Amino acid sequence: MAVRAPDRFLVVPDDGFFDEAVAARYDESDSGMFAAEVVDPTVDFLAEIAGGGRALELAIGTGRIALPLAARGVEVHGIELSNAMVARLRAKPGGADLPITIGDFTSARADGTFALAYLVFNTIQNVTTQEKQVATFHNVGEHLDPGGCFVIEVEVPTVRSMPPGERFHVFASEQDHWGIDEYDLESQAAFSHHFELIDGRWGLSSMPFRYVWPTELDLMAELAGMRLRERWAGWQREPFTADSRGHVSVWEKPAG
Repeated sequence: MAVRAPDRFLVVPDDGFFDEAVAARYDESDSGMFAAEVVDPTVDFLAEIAGGGRALELAIGTGRIALPLAARGVEVHGIELSNAMVARLRAKPGGADLPITIGDFTSARADGTFALAYLVFNTIQNVTTQEKQVATFHNVGEHLDPGGCFVIEVEVPTVRSMPPGERFHVFASEQDHWGIDEYDLESQAAFSHHFELIDGRWGLSSMPFRYVWPTELDLMAELAGMRLRERWAGWQREPFTADSRGHVSVWEKPAG
């Protein structure tokens, strides 16, 4: 049986699924992603790829990566669908200085072209159809300078290690948070279900996503006129192997 979207997903809110309620506690949730040992290698890697040129972050959010990257002297622009997330970014030191285009990064256009475009923390999977994921690569290709690079950080789909016929994977089991991913192998559609204890009450939130394989991303890049330059298991250039749980991939737009 295919995964069916809950009724509340049939109409996507103006801010996507990152509305005011999510934005208000985003910087406190998944706090490990804000740790220096996570952020610093990411910024180091991206600053090196940018090479002194301008950078464009898709789904810039509250500025977890954009602000420290800008502090390194990189001119950072952003595209973001959620006004609520941007409001949090604007309230931070340096946040008001970053040019941001409000819109869907599969099609929204920022001013000018860039040496680097990047999309981190599995966010390519928030694009819930293959058609829109392909459109993301085409949009990035149009934003890149000749010789510019597109960097994505994303997990290797968990379904590869799940038993045949299994549809659910528990990825978090904490006192105040249980996370369960639900998969449909036929369509690569999935839902991430979160049971969270907030202010003494349990609540359920669910978000759709579409998991995507590394080679599938390579084909999307090729269709957009880019080629794979390098792929690593993490931001510190750990070798990517068959056992890697995620990857950082770099596609390059030809300089000619």
